[in-house]
Amino acid sequence: MLLRALRSTWLVTGLLPCFVLAADPVPVSVAPVEMQQPVRELLINGTLAADQASRLSPSVSGLVSRLHVDIGSRVESGDVLLELDPELNRLALQQARATFKQQQTTLADLERQLAEASSLIAKRSIAASEVRSLEAQVEAGKAALAASQADVGRQQALLARHTLKAPFSGVISGKLTEVGEWVTPGTPVLDLVGTGQLHADFAVPQRYYSQISSKTALTVRQENALSGLSDDADGIVASIAAIVPVSDPSARTFTLRASVDAEGLTPGMAVFGTLAIQSQQAEPVVPRDALLRDVQGNVSVWLAVEDEEHGLVAQRRAIKVRPGQSDPVIVTDGLRQGDQVVIRGNESLREGDAVLVAQ
Repeated sequence: MLLRALRSTWLVTGLLPCFVLAADPVPVSVAPVEMQQPVRELLINGTLAADQASRLSPSVSGLVSRLHVDIGSRVESGDVLLELDPELNRLALQQARATFKQQQTTLADLERQLAEASSLIAKRSIAASEVRSLEAQVEAGKAALAASQADVGRQQALLARHTLKAPFSGVISGKLTEVGEWVTPGTPVLDLVGTGQLHADFAVPQRYYSQISSKTALTVRQENALSGLSDDADGIVASIAAIVPVSDPSARTFTLRASVDAEGLTPGMAVFGTLAIQSQQAEPVVPRDALLRDVQGNVSVWLAVEDEEHGLVAQRRAIKVRPGQSDPVIVTDGLRQGDQVVIRGNESLREGDAVLVAQ
């Protein structure tokens, strides 16, 4: 009866007697702190662009007579996109051909005269100087014929350039002229974007430059305009095509270019990538389940340490971890290799509690 009364008194007053027996050990699971070269996941933002994109312009001046495409038109390599009025060049080609034919006739007549004169020189019926003069005229006629032939080819080339063709397959993304406009070489008339291979350009902080190579794993995901998250949880495995060492002095970044499969994607899309960067040095790592965070964001873990009187007891240790890491977590301060951290049963532990490591 006395013991029951004392117990009631202790419950009411909240006072504990000095002779309370030790509580049973708390069963926990532990894991040793290991040294690893962990893989850090670095999130980077980028934009998709086509490997082939061109602002097309005619190579000759002329009046736009026909447009075969509009914005959004899909074209194949070699398709006719635009035609210029060819009338003046057709007339010039006709004139060049007429001149060429005239030069042919003139040369044939000179060669005939030279042949006749050569047959008479043996009979001394013609002066040798006249023969040499005819030979010179024949050579001049050949040169004039060659010049006429070159002019015909030039006029044919100019006439062909009155037609603008697609240099590669893609989509017309911009139409900068209309029928009836006079255009000149260098004046943009159409924008063509390739729909084949795409690449993504990412801005990466300078401090990671020495840690990234062409073999670094990169996953690209499309950014959802509403949530900012990707609809594709697995993402697209991309390959690093180029690492441009020229950095932006104001942003302290360098450019990383990655080749991306174009299926389901279009140029101009915002994407984000995840770089798996292998750490160059071994660092302490712990399972994420061992971490405890308070309302201020401080991080701590429970350690199972050996006590001379009570055996294994719980000891709380404040630590610092590298932010933005997956499992396991990199510890930058507070732990060393071999420390035993509690990963199960750490929710209700108190400082100095006896612990029993579950097998």
